[in-house]
Amino acid sequence: MLIPSIDLMGGKIVQLVRATRRRWNLTILNIGLSVFSAYPLVQLIDLDAAMGSGNNHELIAMVCQRLPCQTGGGVRDVGRASKLLALGAKRVIFGSALLKDSAINAPLAKQAAETLGIEHLTFAIDSRKGKVAIQGWKESTSVDPKDMVRALDEYCSAFLYTHIDTEGTMTGFPVAIARELAGLTRKQMIVAGGIQSRAEVDDLDAIGVDAVVGMAIYTGAMR
Repeated sequence: MLIPSIDLMGGKIVQLVRATRRRWNLTILNIGLSVFSAYPLVQLIDLDAAMGSGNNHELIAMVCQRLPCQTGGGVRDVGRASKLLALGAKRVIFGSALLKDSAINAPLAKQAAETLGIEHLTFAIDSRKGKVAIQGWKESTSVDPKDMVRALDEYCSAFLYTHIDTEGTMTGFPVAIARELAGLTRKQMIVAGGIQSRAEVDDLDAIGVDAVVGMAIYTGAMR
């Protein structure tokens, strides 16, 4: 499955390159939500909330009412996740909150699963140079992504792995990493970061991995 990504910052759709440089500053009106209507799932990320610099709450509410979304960014507790589901999100993405004091926060994952239901949860693992990064990719940790999959597997319906090193570059995703992660779980494995062509999406599909695509869709390289 190809999952288009809508990343929001300052009320606009943006695309970050390797977590820092902003490539786009497009409004929803510029793009038109009809572009995404054919997809069974859309990924909607509030980058301002993820970075602790505000939020795009009203825009998220509008998009979730019109598109089937898995929504994340700044989801730090079950209360916030519950509000996003109430807005119409199909699934909520937990990310940085799954690490606490440099350790995997399994108690939060368990609480979310028991309160919200496993079917409503996607757990994000963002990796830079082989280690998990948190707080909007600004802070690096010593945690191995594979350890997070093993520890949290029973509490979610999907994992979302982002390869920060290639994010926004359209240089291709390292398929070997996708294969290794998919081999650790029977849950849906979704990957993002540099995916550039339909052929690459097909290669990932062949190993049972779904793909999140942003830059390639906005540039017209992929539909």
